[in-house]
Amino acid sequence: MKLAFAGTPEFAQVALAGLQAAGFRIGLVLTQPDRPAGRGMKLQASSVKAFARQHDLPVVQPRSLRLDGKYPDDAAAARAALELATPDVLIVAAYGLILPQWVLDLPRLGCLNIHASLLPRWRGAAPIHRAIEAGDARTGITIMQMDAGLDTGDMLLEASLEIAASDSTGSLHDRLAGLGGRLIVEALELAACGGLVRTPQPTEGVTYAHKIDKAEAAIDWTLSAETIERRLRAFDPFPGATAQLDSETIKCWRGSVVVSGPEVAGAPGELVSVDEEGIVVACGEGALRLTELQRPGGKRLPAAQFLQGKPLTAGMVFAPHFR
Repeated sequence: MKLAFAGTPEFAQVALAGLQAAGFRIGLVLTQPDRPAGRGMKLQASSVKAFARQHDLPVVQPRSLRLDGKYPDDAAAARAALELATPDVLIVAAYGLILPQWVLDLPRLGCLNIHASLLPRWRGAAPIHRAIEAGDARTGITIMQMDAGLDTGDMLLEASLEIAASDSTGSLHDRLAGLGGRLIVEALELAACGGLVRTPQPTEGVTYAHKIDKAEAAIDWTLSAETIERRLRAFDPFPGATAQLDSETIKCWRGSVVVSGPEVAGAPGELVSVDEEGIVVACGEGALRLTELQRPGGKRLPAAQFLQGKPLTAGMVFAPHFR
């Protein structure tokens, strides 16, 4: 079976590596154009491109796949490359570009997507973040037959895993990436012998995982401590959760919920106790003990080390967050 692959970040690279290791022939790799990154803002190849180059896989990087769009020459070049590769199937994982109908129709077996949720829950761009933020107990990988909708295609294969109470988006991402790499290999092996069964997605239980906006980083202390704690984990490593103290923006990476009571009573955002165990901040409901923080330009530090460089005292107040 001849494959083409479309993906960009590390999540996709893990799947591509799994396909390569399983012995599938990968005739073409599509990935996003190099982007400026780092302090020097130098152009940086995607994780998928770096892997493809290491393994001598042909790569194309169109800015768009729409033949009638802003970059028709890019789209035409990508189409010519895909037609030359004659893939039986196109595997898609976190690619970042919308696939027009001509792409969906080109491979003999269509396009299969590796989606990091149990569809139809969390269709869209940020399923891992939103599952943690919502407090979901489980998530997983769905292998989906792509259609023109937003993650609306028939389900082909699914596997789930538990979301641990300590999971951040970073840690859950890594487990899901590994699961996705294994599941897509299984799906293709089933496809080769006609064993894949298409199941339409349920019409109930549909939710959308909207893209994470940097503006969401600012902590709203009027929310419950449980909600804020989940957001700390959901926004780790990006965009991080931030709190404003005087003129300094502090990133709050880890915390634990403190049951509300007289010893933690205070206005939302007020520091009600400070010690080596953490910084307890009153919330709209309950309180949150911050245990890992970061100053601008500094490193992520446990609370005890953080307080050595940034002394805080009870009674200080984080600036309110205005929606």
